[in-house]
Amino acid sequence: MSVRFIHTSDIHLGKTYRSSGCEAERYRDFFHVLSGIVADAVAEKVDFVLIGGDLFHTGQILPRTFARTIETLQPLRDAGIPCVAVEGNHDWIHRRDSVSWMEALSQLGYIRLLRPARTEAGGYRFDTFDAETGSGGHIEIAGVNIYGQGYVGSQAGAHVERICEAITTSRNILLFHVGIWSYSPVEIGNMHPDEALPLASCFDYLALGHGHKPYLVHTPEGRPFAFNPGAPECVNFGEERYPKGYYLVTLQPCGTAEHQFRETSPRPMIVSSIDLDGADCVETALSRLTEQLQKKLAGRDDPRRLLLELRLSGRVRFHPFELGRERLKLAVESICDPLHIEVKNNLSLVARSGEGETVKKSLADIERDVLSELIAAKSSYQGREEELVRLCLDLRDRVLKGDVEGEELLGLLSNGRTNGC
Repeated sequence: MSVRFIHTSDIHLGKTYRSSGCEAERYRDFFHVLSGIVADAVAEKVDFVLIGGDLFHTGQILPRTFARTIETLQPLRDAGIPCVAVEGNHDWIHRRDSVSWMEALSQLGYIRLLRPARTEAGGYRFDTFDAETGSGGHIEIAGVNIYGQGYVGSQAGAHVERICEAITTSRNILLFHVGIWSYSPVEIGNMHPDEALPLASCFDYLALGHGHKPYLVHTPEGRPFAFNPGAPECVNFGEERYPKGYYLVTLQPCGTAEHQFRETSPRPMIVSSIDLDGADCVETALSRLTEQLQKKLAGRDDPRRLLLELRLSGRVRFHPFELGRERLKLAVESICDPLHIEVKNNLSLVARSGEGETVKKSLADIERDVLSELIAAKSSYQGREEELVRLCLDLRDRVLKGDVEGEELLGLLSNGRTNGC
């Protein structure tokens, strides 16, 4: 008989922006989209749901995030619909002596977390999932064999042969948190299409995750065998260019997978490039910014507060520091009321000298120079300025984007102290 299931991935529960005063509203976005997928699964009476990794945005989540995840997944449990998942790179917990939140969900019965075991010879062994312990590498549902392989990093292609050698069943699905080069927009954690192709002979459906852009991979004969639904909500700026959704799939007895991409409704996200070249003062720059942004936002009919990234470019005759975040925010708020603003200030300062115009450093370069001077003021840090500047900027960017929990930030700082920072 045919089997129907939903395939989603990269939900990123817990993602928010902690520095914008919009933490609660943005936090809810990701649960809202998962709740809609769960409701569709119940309405369609699917046989199971697949989550291809990165259910959470970080491995160290807040207890309230865990509680809300249980609440969101509860309708699947009430309807008797199994939810099968693997871990993505964001789900990883680095202290292996602790139970991860994904493992806890599996032990409580809200998901079936699949992980392969290893043989003494280094191969893979997909043990049958044990509901008592919440562990295993393989589960059979409605006559379909589902295997799971979480994130394995940049050498994913080297694992394909061992995965195929361990498969002895038919009518198979592999849930794998990996991207395929030339399709996936991420830079690491991918394998080449040729490396993935052997999986087409072992699995009727390769359920991918990792890349936030939806795509299909076909065999040389034209059969789609690998399916990546992308992230159903915009996680990072740049993703506004991609359709957002998940797959409703019917797996026929012959092994053919008929897929339907069901679109979600992510919060509106806009990246606006603002050309300020030649502006002689802040007031002129703000006037130009307002004019260009109004054109960009003209015709918007989505009432939700948008996520906005401003990319400022050009050579100006005032110091880029004068165009600070608060002044930009006030200018933008006179046009719209964004939920969150990120600014990439790539302005360069133009000064006049006796020999004509001279282009000075960009704001980013000035920022690095200032940090380097402050760090070098402490004698024990001298010689390590570049390394410590990178650490400072990395910490700042992660906090602004809400990509880490407090414990992970402390871990980064602790590593710095260990290394003499």
